[in-house]
Amino acid sequence: MKSICVFCGSSDAVHNDYKTAAFQMGATLAQNGIRVVYGGGKTGLMGEVANGALSAGGEVIGVIIPSMNTPALAHTGLTQMDVTPEMRSRKARMHELSDGFIALPGGFGTWDELFETITWAQTGGHEKPVGLLNVKNYYIPLLADIDHAVAEGFVFNEHRQAISFETDPSKLLESMRNYEHPHEAVKRWMKED
Repeated sequence: MKSICVFCGSSDAVHNDYKTAAFQMGATLAQNGIRVVYGGGKTGLMGEVANGALSAGGEVIGVIIPSMNTPALAHTGLTQMDVTPEMRSRKARMHELSDGFIALPGGFGTWDELFETITWAQTGGHEKPVGLLNVKNYYIPLLADIDHAVAEGFVFNEHRQAISFETDPSKLLESMRNYEHPHEAVKRWMKED
């Protein structure tokens, strides 16, 4: 993995532990020679991920839409900032630039990006690893919902198990490096013979 896309929240009104973990995630990626791709913001966890990577000498590419490319929201110290016309093309660009995906805590935008990425993997759209950094047990309720979907037959267990889940950035990265795409589950899901 040479490049990982990080999905995360942009709110500043969150516990400092989330911001600290985001900074550490960015720094860990940079220390491992991995370029950070993210939404281009300077606030909340988004800004901390970028700052962490930059502080460790890493490369950071932001992908942003025009309405967010403002002095109040956009990070001005990045290696590169790509501006796309709207959210769909923004997500497509982030996917294009990335070899894997990590979701830190966040809200609707983070969940949208995360679930679209998981769905693309489920339907054979990509074979890249997806991980969750579980800061302050943020993702425990979401994983319980996914496990419930597995139990009720809406999700294959192989697709659930394909999501890496750790509380430590280095361990998450290690888990993602060991990722094996569930090819047989994709074939069953797509009803391929």
